[in-house]
Amino acid sequence: MMSLPDVLDQEAFQQWVHDTLRPRVLTRNIRPRVFAQAMANAAFLPDIIERQQNQKEFSLPIWEYLDIVTTQDRVRNGRQRMRRHRALLNRIEQDFGIEPDIVVAIWGLETGYGANRGREPIISALASLAWRGRRAAFFEDELVAALRLVQSQGCAPALMVGSWAGAMGHGQFMPSSVLDFAVDYDCDGIPAICRDDPTDALASIANYLHKHGWKTGQPWGFHVRLPEGFDHALTGTDQTRTSSDWAGLGLLSADGGPVPDYGPGSVLLPAGARGPAFLILRNFHVITRYNKSEAYALGIGLLSDRIKGGRPLQADWPTDERAIGQGDVSEIQFLLTSAGFDTFGVDGLVGPNTARALRAFQSSQGLVPDGHLNGEILALLRNLVRE
Repeated sequence: MMSLPDVLDQEAFQQWVHDTLRPRVLTRNIRPRVFAQAMANAAFLPDIIERQQNQKEFSLPIWEYLDIVTTQDRVRNGRQRMRRHRALLNRIEQDFGIEPDIVVAIWGLETGYGANRGREPIISALASLAWRGRRAAFFEDELVAALRLVQSQGCAPALMVGSWAGAMGHGQFMPSSVLDFAVDYDCDGIPAICRDDPTDALASIANYLHKHGWKTGQPWGFHVRLPEGFDHALTGTDQTRTSSDWAGLGLLSADGGPVPDYGPGSVLLPAGARGPAFLILRNFHVITRYNKSEAYALGIGLLSDRIKGGRPLQADWPTDERAIGQGDVSEIQFLLTSAGFDTFGVDGLVGPNTARALRAFQSSQGLVPDGHLNGEILALLRNLVRE
C-alpha cells in the first residue's frame, strides 16, 4: 500500500501529464490518440530519480569505476563474443569502418553483451525524469521521441522496456538515437535493436560511431609518461597539440618509446597529476558522444584494448584522496565562479569549462594546475569563501 506522500506524488504527476505535458507534446506532431495510448499506464517512478543521482561513471573514483569496467569476466566474455560473431563483426567493420573490439566493448559495458538490457518501462521512466529529474528538457525530448516510435513504427508501449534512463536494446540507445541511427542490418524490414539476436543492434552501434566521425584505424588514445617538470596547465580535453609537439615537450609512450603519431591529441589526467596520463585522440571524443562521461570513454577504450588482446593497465592511482560526488562538483563550480573563475554553469558535470576554471584557480594558489577536482580542492574553496 502506498503512503500518503506517494499517493500525492502520483496525483501531482498525473496532473502534470494532463495539464502541462500533453499540450506541449501535441504541438510536436504527436497525435492525441497516440499520447493517450502511450501514457495510459504511465506512473511516476521515484527510484528512477534516485538512480539518476548515483551513476557510477559520475560518482565512483575513476580507479574503482575502471576496475568494474575491465573485470576479467567482462574481458573474457568480450573475447568470446568476438569469436562467436566474427563474420558479422567483420562485415560491420567493412560497411561502417568501426573496429570489432570497440563495438563489442560498448555492447559489453552497456548490457553485459545483451544479458542486462533493462526492465524499466521506458515511457514511465522518461516521464518521471522529465517531471522531476535533472536535465528535464532533455528527457522530455526523449519522451517525445519514444512517442514517435509508437506513432511511426508501431512500437507497443507495454513492450518498450530498458534502463532507468530510458535507453533500450543491446547498445542502450535512447529513443532519439533509435530514430536517427538504428539500422535494419538483417534486412527483415525492422531495425530490431531489442531482439535477442544482436545483428541490428551491433550494426546500429557501428552506425552511431560512424555518423559521429569515427576515424578508422586510429586508436581512442593510449597511456603515456609525462616528463619531470611538465607543465600541467597544458592538459585537458580543450587543449590539443600534434604528436610532434607533445614529443617535443617530453612525452613518451608508457613503455618509454616515442609517442606514436596518430594526429592531434590532448593529455587527459583522469585522477590529476598524481595519477596516470593518457594521450586521447579524435575517437575518444566520438565515444563521449555515446556517453558524455570522460570516465565512460576511458573505460570503453581500455576495455576494447583488453578485448583485442592488450595487457591490463599498469598505473598508480591516488587512492588516498577523498572522492567527491556530483553535489560536490556543483558546489565547486559555484565556488569557483563566485571566486572569479567562471565555470559557465553549475551542473555537477566536469567539462572543459570547469577544468579550465579550476586550472586557473590552482595557478593563482600556487598549486599544480592539473584541473582535477577532489575533496582537498573543495575544502580550500570553502575556506576561501569563509575568509
